[in-house]
Amino acid sequence: MEREARHGTVTSPESRAHLHLADWQAAGLEAGKFFPATESGLTDPYAPDDVPNSQPPEDGRIASAGKDFAAKLDEPDARQDWHKHPVAAGKALDITWHYHAPHKTRRWNYFLTKSGWDPAAPLTRAQFDLEPIATYQNHGQPHWSADLLPEDPTIHSVTLPDGREGYHVLLSVWEVADTGNAFYQVIDLNIT
Repeated sequence: MEREARHGTVTSPESRAHLHLADWQAAGLEAGKFFPATESGLTDPYAPDDVPNSQPPEDGRIASAGKDFAAKLDEPDARQDWHKHPVAAGKALDITWHYHAPHKTRRWNYFLTKSGWDPAAPLTRAQFDLEPIATYQNHGQPHWSADLLPEDPTIHSVTLPDGREGYHVLLSVWEVADTGNAFYQVIDLNIT
Protein backbone atom coordinates (compact mmCIF):
# COMPACT_ATOMS: atom_id res chain seq x y z
CA MET A 1 0.00 0.00 0.00
CA GLU A 2 1.27 3.45 -0.88
CA ARG A 3 1.99 5.79 2.04
CA GLU A 4 -0.72 8.41 1.96
CA ALA A 5 -1.25 11.50 4.09
CA ARG A 6 -2.81 10.25 7.32
CA HIS A 7 -4.58 12.07 10.07
CA GLY A 8 -4.18 11.32 13.80
CA THR A 9 -3.36 8.81 16.50
CA VAL A 10 -3.33 8.41 20.28
CA THR A 11 0.28 8.45 21.43
CA SER A 12 -0.18 8.45 25.23
CA PRO A 13 -1.00 6.06 26.62
CA GLU A 14 0.05 4.35 23.41
CA SER A 15 -2.90 3.02 21.46
CA ARG A 16 -2.87 -0.51 20.10
CA ALA A 17 -2.38 0.99 16.63
CA HIS A 18 0.52 3.18 17.74
CA LEU A 19 2.25 0.15 19.28
CA HIS A 20 1.69 -2.32 16.43
CA LEU A 21 1.48 -0.41 13.13
CA ALA A 22 3.72 1.93 11.19
CA ASP A 23 3.06 5.52 12.23
CA TRP A 24 1.40 6.41 8.92
CA GLN A 25 -0.94 3.41 9.30
CA ALA A 26 -1.78 4.10 12.95
CA ALA A 27 -2.90 7.61 12.00
CA GLY A 28 -5.17 6.34 9.20
CA LEU A 29 -7.82 4.35 11.10
CA GLU A 30 -10.74 6.29 9.64
CA ALA A 31 -14.38 5.22 9.23
CA GLY A 32 -17.84 6.74 9.63
CA LYS A 33 -18.49 8.86 12.70
CA PHE A 34 -21.18 8.58 15.41
CA PHE A 35 -20.13 5.31 17.09
CA PRO A 36 -22.09 3.24 18.21
CA ALA A 37 -24.23 3.99 15.14
CA THR A 38 -24.24 1.25 12.49
CA GLU A 39 -25.69 3.19 9.55
CA SER A 40 -24.48 6.00 7.33
CA GLY A 41 -26.21 9.23 6.32
CA LEU A 42 -26.96 10.35 9.89
CA THR A 43 -26.93 14.06 10.76
CA ASP A 44 -25.28 15.37 13.91
CA PRO A 45 -28.09 16.33 16.32
CA TYR A 46 -25.89 18.99 17.93
CA ALA A 47 -24.49 20.45 14.69
CA PRO A 48 -26.92 19.66 11.84
CA ASP A 49 -24.82 21.59 9.28
CA ASP A 50 -21.87 19.21 9.78
CA VAL A 51 -21.34 16.62 7.03
CA PRO A 52 -23.54 13.49 7.57
CA ASN A 53 -21.68 10.36 8.57
CA SER A 54 -20.14 7.73 6.34
CA GLN A 55 -20.44 4.02 7.12
CA PRO A 56 -19.13 3.26 10.65
CA PRO A 57 -16.97 0.17 11.16
CA GLU A 58 -18.79 -3.13 11.56
CA ASP A 59 -18.66 -5.18 14.73
CA GLY A 60 -15.47 -7.21 14.95
CA ARG A 61 -13.57 -4.53 12.96
CA ILE A 62 -13.77 -1.61 15.39
CA ALA A 63 -10.10 -1.54 16.42
CA SER A 64 -8.99 -1.45 12.76
CA ALA A 65 -11.78 0.97 11.70
CA GLY A 66 -12.50 -1.67 9.04
CA LYS A 67 -9.10 -1.18 7.36
CA ASP A 68 -7.61 -4.36 5.93
CA PHE A 69 -4.04 -3.14 6.53
CA ALA A 70 -4.84 -2.98 10.27
CA ALA A 71 -6.87 -6.21 10.58
CA LYS A 72 -4.47 -7.66 13.18
CA LEU A 73 -5.73 -4.98 15.61
CA ASP A 74 -9.12 -6.73 15.64
CA GLU A 75 -7.72 -9.97 17.04
CA PRO A 76 -8.97 -10.72 20.58
CA ASP A 77 -6.57 -10.62 23.52
CA ALA A 78 -6.58 -14.42 23.73
CA ARG A 79 -4.64 -14.45 20.43
CA GLN A 80 -2.44 -11.37 20.80
CA ASP A 81 -1.97 -10.65 24.53
CA TRP A 82 -2.15 -6.89 23.93
CA HIS A 83 0.05 -4.58 26.02
CA LYS A 84 -2.10 -3.28 28.89
CA HIS A 85 -1.36 0.11 30.48
CA PRO A 86 -1.72 0.10 34.29
CA VAL A 87 -4.37 2.61 35.44
CA ALA A 88 -6.62 3.11 38.48
CA ALA A 89 -10.42 3.12 38.66
CA GLY A 90 -11.89 6.48 39.65
CA LYS A 91 -8.72 8.32 38.58
CA ALA A 92 -8.06 10.62 35.64
CA LEU A 93 -6.18 9.26 32.64
CA ASP A 94 -4.61 11.77 30.25
CA ILE A 95 -5.17 10.86 26.59
CA THR A 96 -2.88 12.54 24.02
CA TRP A 97 -3.76 12.81 20.33
CA HIS A 98 -1.16 13.85 17.73
CA TYR A 99 -2.19 14.85 14.19
CA HIS A 100 -0.60 14.38 10.79
CA ALA A 101 -3.39 16.31 9.06
CA PRO A 102 -5.69 18.21 11.43
CA HIS A 103 -9.37 18.47 10.56
CA LYS A 104 -12.17 20.70 11.73
CA THR A 105 -13.27 18.74 14.75
CA ARG A 106 -16.71 18.40 16.31
CA ARG A 107 -15.86 16.11 19.24
CA TRP A 108 -13.92 13.29 20.84
CA ASN A 109 -15.82 10.46 22.55
CA TYR A 110 -14.33 7.84 24.89
CA PHE A 111 -16.08 4.48 25.38
CA LEU A 112 -15.08 1.75 27.84
CA THR A 113 -15.81 -1.96 27.72
CA LYS A 114 -18.55 -3.15 30.08
CA SER A 115 -18.03 -5.10 33.27
CA GLY A 116 -18.08 -8.77 32.30
CA TRP A 117 -17.06 -8.21 28.66
CA ASP A 118 -15.29 -11.09 26.91
CA PRO A 119 -11.63 -10.34 26.02
CA ALA A 120 -11.44 -13.62 24.08
CA ALA A 121 -14.04 -12.34 21.58
CA PRO A 122 -13.67 -9.64 18.90
CA LEU A 123 -14.67 -6.11 19.90
CA THR A 124 -18.33 -5.39 19.16
CA ARG A 125 -20.73 -2.67 20.19
CA ALA A 126 -22.22 -5.12 22.70
CA GLN A 127 -18.81 -5.25 24.46
CA PHE A 128 -18.88 -1.47 25.19
CA ASP A 129 -21.04 0.80 27.29
CA LEU A 130 -22.91 2.65 24.56
CA GLU A 131 -22.69 5.99 26.36
CA PRO A 132 -19.21 7.54 26.41
CA ILE A 133 -17.42 7.92 29.75
CA ALA A 134 -16.17 11.30 28.47
CA THR A 135 -16.98 13.68 25.61
CA TYR A 136 -15.03 16.76 24.55
CA GLN A 137 -17.03 18.87 22.10
CA ASN A 138 -16.23 21.92 19.99
CA HIS A 139 -19.21 24.26 19.92
CA GLY A 140 -18.51 26.53 16.93
CA GLN A 141 -21.11 26.41 14.16
CA PRO A 142 -21.38 26.24 11.21
CA HIS A 143 -18.16 24.30 10.69
CA TRP A 144 -17.09 26.30 7.62
CA SER A 145 -16.92 29.59 9.55
CA ALA A 146 -15.81 28.34 12.99
CA ASP A 147 -12.29 27.72 14.26
CA LEU A 148 -12.55 23.99 14.94
CA LEU A 149 -8.95 22.92 14.29
CA PRO A 150 -7.58 21.05 17.32
CA GLU A 151 -4.37 21.93 19.12
CA ASP A 152 -1.52 19.54 18.34
CA PRO A 153 -1.15 17.72 20.60
CA THR A 154 -4.63 17.57 22.11
CA ILE A 155 -4.73 16.24 25.68
CA HIS A 156 -7.95 15.13 27.41
CA SER A 157 -8.31 14.09 31.03
CA VAL A 158 -10.70 11.10 31.15
CA THR A 159 -11.84 9.83 34.54
CA LEU A 160 -12.20 6.06 34.58
CA PRO A 161 -15.36 4.88 36.35
CA ASP A 162 -15.25 3.24 39.75
CA GLY A 163 -16.18 -0.43 39.85
CA ARG A 164 -14.16 -1.53 36.83
CA GLU A 165 -11.12 -3.69 37.33
CA GLY A 166 -8.87 -5.94 35.34
CA TYR A 167 -8.48 -5.83 31.59
CA HIS A 168 -10.62 -3.28 29.70
CA VAL A 169 -10.44 -1.52 26.35
CA LEU A 170 -10.91 2.23 25.94
CA LEU A 171 -12.19 3.23 22.49
CA SER A 172 -11.20 6.79 21.55
CA VAL A 173 -13.12 8.32 18.64
CA TRP A 174 -12.15 11.68 17.05
CA GLU A 175 -15.16 12.98 15.03
CA VAL A 176 -14.58 15.39 12.15
CA ALA A 177 -17.10 18.14 11.38
CA ASP A 178 -16.37 18.72 7.67
CA THR A 179 -16.27 15.07 6.55
CA GLY A 180 -18.40 12.02 7.33
CA ASN A 181 -15.59 10.28 9.18
CA ALA A 182 -13.98 9.75 12.55
CA PHE A 183 -10.66 8.25 13.63
CA TYR A 184 -10.73 5.14 15.83
CA GLN A 185 -8.06 4.23 18.39
CA VAL A 186 -8.26 1.54 21.08
CA ILE A 187 -6.15 1.57 24.24
CA ASP A 188 -5.72 -1.60 26.29
CA LEU A 189 -5.87 -0.99 30.05
CA ASN A 190 -5.31 -2.96 33.23
CA ILE A 191 -7.53 -1.23 35.80
CA THR A 192 -6.78 -1.61 39.51
